[in-house]
Amino acid sequence: MTLDLVLPCYNPLPGWEHVVVQSVQEIQSQLTDTEVVLYIVNDGSIEGAEESNIDFIRKNIRQFHYIHYEKNQGKGYALRRGVGEGRGDFCIYTDIDFPYTNDSLVALFYRLNDDVEVVAGVRDEVYYEDIPAFRRYLSKTLRLMLRRFFRLPISDTQCGLKGFTNAGREIFLKTSINRYLFDLEFIHLAARYFPEKIVPVKVTLKPGIVFSKMNVGLLYREGLNFIQILMRRER
Repeated sequence: MTLDLVLPCYNPLPGWEHVVVQSVQEIQSQLTDTEVVLYIVNDGSIEGAEESNIDFIRKNIRQFHYIHYEKNQGKGYALRRGVGEGRGDFCIYTDIDFPYTNDSLVALFYRLNDDVEVVAGVRDEVYYEDIPAFRRYLSKTLRLMLRRFFRLPISDTQCGLKGFTNAGREIFLKTSINRYLFDLEFIHLAARYFPEKIVPVKVTLKPGIVFSKMNVGLLYREGLNFIQILMRRER
């Protein structure tokens, strides 16, 4: 079997290439009967993603594909590019800094082998102890709104660790939101096709993860995207 591992990349922190290589090698060592194929999508980075970084990964990861373009488009757009390039039996995406433990990702993969189409990482209360207060407020508010306005198989759509079969891949490629709420859009679409084959898997955040800042403009745009998804549900 083959697993496509897709990582979006935008202005990554120094040393990110070493984190990627170490994480992929450790994951591959646990998945002895599966070949991990790495896809990195450079989403218009203006710093951090230099040719030397990419060369280091090429020298250490045998199955590696690099996609890049000049203009920043957003995480959802980047992931669709990477997921669309993949040809594996399964696909998992996460962030370039591998914020969740490798064991969490491996557990996600093995759950995919259990007659399900989509597996979604779900964060527990311990996660909220280690993140900035404003991000904690946003995350919990969104989960409350999901319970109020949507009927989904999972209540935590925004965890950045998800996996799917090729049937799930087709649904993922139907999404259109480019930034934060593409995850919600994906789970919402998938729930229409196979609601009983979407399962949550509890994941653990690594210590010391640095979170990106969320500006007011992004929150406004994502508010509009939330309304857009909600209107689709009402149709």
